[in-house]
Amino acid sequence: MMSVLSESLRLHKTVKTHYLSLAKGGECQVTYVWIDEAGENLKCKTRTLTQEPTGITDIPEWTVVWVVCGTQMEVTLVPVRMFRDPFTLDPDKLALCEVLDSNRVPKGSNQRSQCVKVMDQVKEFEPWFGMEQEYTLFGLDGKPFGWPPQGCTKRVHCAVGIDNVYGRDICICHYRACLYAGVKISGTNAEALASQWEFQVGPCEGIEMGDHLWMARYILHRVCEDFGVVASLDAKPIEGNTGTSGCHTNFSTKEMRSEGGLQYIEEAIRRLSKRHSQHLRVYDPHDGADNMRRLTSQLTNSSFHEFSTAIDSRSVSVRIPAHVSQRGCEREAASSLLDSRTT
Repeated sequence: MMSVLSESLRLHKTVKTHYLSLAKGGECQVTYVWIDEAGENLKCKTRTLTQEPTGITDIPEWTVVWVVCGTQMEVTLVPVRMFRDPFTLDPDKLALCEVLDSNRVPKGSNQRSQCVKVMDQVKEFEPWFGMEQEYTLFGLDGKPFGWPPQGCTKRVHCAVGIDNVYGRDICICHYRACLYAGVKISGTNAEALASQWEFQVGPCEGIEMGDHLWMARYILHRVCEDFGVVASLDAKPIEGNTGTSGCHTNFSTKEMRSEGGLQYIEEAIRRLSKRHSQHLRVYDPHDGADNMRRLTSQLTNSSFHEFSTAIDSRSVSVRIPAHVSQRGCEREAASSLLDSRTT
């Protein structure tokens, strides 16, 4: 059954090439992308515009049905960030949207507007973020993509070779699609498990970070559709002592990037240490449950229950990179200062 389904998927993608080559008569397709009711998945739908939008204000609001506990309501999709569409190509666009109810109040976990307010309050500090999203590939049968029947427990971080990594084509295509779209993707690598990968987004300033990360996630899922596989962002994608997935956050402010910035880094870490458990709940759509599954103090993970920090260690809550400690600040534009291993 699975082989027949795989053949069907390949046929479908081959046939699609013809239709994508057809002229559109000067019109433009815009795909609206938003975070779903659960707050962790993505949805999309597409409409036609008579001309290519030059900016986000040229893309109109749109409505969609929102379902919570079996109850349906109509909500409004408000475009907030525009990207090029790497799947249907120029002039088509992707529009990341916030979801508002009839009173113009953000729905569910769609709290981008609240984040914008916070970022506006601290914009003088020029906060930079860089995020490292790990994901694991699975086949449509629910098994880790490419793994042999007996399993594969060896850890192969940044490995090469068909006996060590599975799914590199997906990683490469996702990277290129993000670059085309205008997502600030800054790198990628094979992760510890044979079908596990990571991509990095940033540095981005303020609210831009969330917008680019969510669009990178959307593009990942769309690329995986074309390959007939599933990308899981689950914190513990495979049961047993096999490894975990996270989204580590790198952070710095203008003061931290300036001469003598190490003192500001150490002060920020001191403050973070006082709210360890609160942060782990906020970072987690399941109120800390996923972080508890992941942060077990094993396999280079920190502890869910205790805050820790160190220089150049990947088994702590917050890491100060060695080069930052040695220089007393960060002077490279591409790097950030605080590497949080708990997100």
